[in-house]
Amino acid sequence: MTEDQHVHHSGLDSGGRAVALRAEQDYVDRLYARLDELRARTSRGLSDALARGGGGGYAAQTEREARADENAVRLARLNAVENGLCFGRIDLGGGAPRAAETRYIGRVGLRDEDHEPILIDWRAPAARPFYAAAPSSPDGLVRRRHLHVRDRAVVGLDDEVFDLDGLTEDDRRSLVGEAALLAALSRGRTGRMGDIVATIQAEQDRVIRAALPGALVVQGGPGTGKTVAALHRAAYLLYTHRQVLERRGVLVVGPNPTFLRYIGRVLPSLGETDVVVQTVGRLYPGVAATAEDGAGAAAVKGALCMAAVLEAAVADRQRVPDGDLVVRADGIDLRVPRATCERLRDRAREPGLPHNRARRLFVDEMLWELARAQDAWLEESLREAEELLDAAGDTGRSELEDSNAPLRTDEDTAYARETLWADPAVRAAVDGLWPLLTPERLVGELLSDPGTLAPAAAGAAGLAEGPGPAEEEWRALLRPADSPWTTGDVPLLDEAAELLGTDGSEERARERAERHKRKEAERYAQGVLEYTGLYQEGMLDAAGLAERQERGPAGTTAERAAADRTWAYGHVIVDEAQELSEMAWRTVMRRVPAKSLTVVGDLAQTGSAAGARSWQDMLGRYVGGRLHVEHLLVNYRTPAEIMAVAADVLAEIAPDQRVPESVRDGGALPRAVRVDGAGAAAADGSDGLAERLPGLVAAELAEIGEGRLAVITPADRHADVAALLPEAAADAGPDALDHPVAVLTPAGSKGLEFDSVVVVDPSGILAASASGGRDLYVAVTRATRRLTVVHEDGLPGMLSRLQAQDGRDPGPEAGADAAAAAPGAGRRDRDRDRDRHSQARG
Repeated sequence: MTEDQHVHHSGLDSGGRAVALRAEQDYVDRLYARLDELRARTSRGLSDALARGGGGGYAAQTEREARADENAVRLARLNAVENGLCFGRIDLGGGAPRAAETRYIGRVGLRDEDHEPILIDWRAPAARPFYAAAPSSPDGLVRRRHLHVRDRAVVGLDDEVFDLDGLTEDDRRSLVGEAALLAALSRGRTGRMGDIVATIQAEQDRVIRAALPGALVVQGGPGTGKTVAALHRAAYLLYTHRQVLERRGVLVVGPNPTFLRYIGRVLPSLGETDVVVQTVGRLYPGVAATAEDGAGAAAVKGALCMAAVLEAAVADRQRVPDGDLVVRADGIDLRVPRATCERLRDRAREPGLPHNRARRLFVDEMLWELARAQDAWLEESLREAEELLDAAGDTGRSELEDSNAPLRTDEDTAYARETLWADPAVRAAVDGLWPLLTPERLVGELLSDPGTLAPAAAGAAGLAEGPGPAEEEWRALLRPADSPWTTGDVPLLDEAAELLGTDGSEERARERAERHKRKEAERYAQGVLEYTGLYQEGMLDAAGLAERQERGPAGTTAERAAADRTWAYGHVIVDEAQELSEMAWRTVMRRVPAKSLTVVGDLAQTGSAAGARSWQDMLGRYVGGRLHVEHLLVNYRTPAEIMAVAADVLAEIAPDQRVPESVRDGGALPRAVRVDGAGAAAADGSDGLAERLPGLVAAELAEIGEGRLAVITPADRHADVAALLPEAAADAGPDALDHPVAVLTPAGSKGLEFDSVVVVDPSGILAASASGGRDLYVAVTRATRRLTVVHEDGLPGMLSRLQAQDGRDPGPEAGADAAAAAPGAGRRDRDRDRDRHSQARG
């Protein structure tokens, strides 16, 4: 669900939302008009400076260059803020000593024609409350508003209220998003509603303001706002610890591209400059994996023992021949004894260098051995020739020559070493013993060749903490050689990159290319200087001009970090973290050496076969005693009627987990609809899925108005169900949230929320994997207003609460029954009774 959809389930009417959007659009239009004006003025200044020519003496030249540089830098800065120019607004209270004031926050500071500030740079002290304000310390704020702008259009708003009494009635009617919901809760008739809002604010405040070092785990069930709290924490940390995080950046890891777009719009104040937002499938530069492994392969790939399998696979590529190494070069058979080969291999391994760096040591030593073997052959041949000459009575040699002196010098051996490396046969022989490997080659061959995988799996037993994978486990990994990369492969590629390293050849090639490029730039600059006459005046040399031409805006922290696998981030946020495997966590931890993390998830929703069952087991080895868990226990988005269904599921799949207590009730009662899956009429007269589903979806859309609806189906039925709804988004990509209807799998819906959800084939979801129950829990907790479960052969027992309403619209009595059974319902009834009794006495 996008931020706009918070509007629909929070009770804000579309008229109030439209008024708020129009007002903010007017202000944003004013900001962009001012930006365009400044751009045009700066561009004219740059053109004027460049058009003044080369005369005027040294002082004039220097002033002109300085002015041109200044305008060029300013113009680049103004162009860079086109996207996300304004992303926030803060309303400060009007009580003494502070006057009522509204400030807009953006990526750059702007002033109007009268030099009054109209946009505050996010780094300025005046913007601090936008990041630092929290429920326990509002810093004078009445409201904080996030603006979501796309191509200069305000497409969404999201408010946070710190002082509801400080808002006018018009302001209250224009609240958008979470704030509208919380404001409605705080205006409830019972005192408990105020307590609930305070609890929500206190829970999230602890998350936002937790210390930077160590790992903070935010464990929260559906609807507890854990993601938004974690992202506000990112903004708070970026501001509070700017010097550290602006230089190193923040990495946000999410479960899928749709979710990443969602969180990017919820908190655009993170911007593009300091925050890298990725899925696990994109953490290895150059690979964008979206395919998923089957449950068996995922469990093995994600296990920690795969690190040992890869280590053993690398060691297996560092070989010695079965007998002596014999290489034919220039018609000569060069022999290196097997014992020598083994000694060279062990010596190259000794420093503990990555494979490709150690290869340079091995190659160097092996070439010396081959060169010495060549020397020995040549010397023996020369000696034999001398003996033949002596036997023939040749007296041409000087008597002063030492007949026992070596005929080959060290210089000869060094030269032979260089020429041998140019021989293809020598290269092939050395590569056969210690090949230059890429992560892609190592992992690709490992997963497609049982002859490579079997010894690596066997060798892992001596390297891992526990046993290596059994034969039935490693055989589950095998696949065709041309298979696409999966998300489970990415941690293996990253691990392989650590084990392999580089041999430096790429760096040397890059340096050579840079030198060549610089030489060409200087040659061109020299021609420009001679043509303009500046060279003769001695005002600027070619190297200086080339440097000016090459100078451009440096890449942002985010751009540089995303392209660098070895980048060390200042902080990492992992959402839906329960899905990460042990190997994925190794990948994440390499990117944050300081082990400063915010980990957001819900163990009850773990769907991956390699995912977390315990935070301590998954993270303890990395952070030790610096692991702190905060629990969010209040669900303020999902109605109690829906959470009652979810509670039944949770009680069966994870009885040790606590369902978050819902504070909203009175919504539409969840219902079950029975259909026949074959498309023909069922025995009881019900229509098939193909006939019923489009109508059900259309009816739900009519109920929710401008809201969003998700159809959640088992993965193996996704394509068939999507075909029944041709107008729906079906690829689970980032654009899915722009459609009124999206057809998703449980995994694709992770972290998202929709006004209405239609779950198709709950039994199929349960049967899809060992984590099917957790996937069903995810599916039924995505709805914020309405839930419909469509089944074909009876409901699973854990959904028996829906049986009474199967195939018919729920009546008020059924609604009362379900609400009464919802978590916390008894306490709410007592509150209502007490409230009614107080009103009657009044």
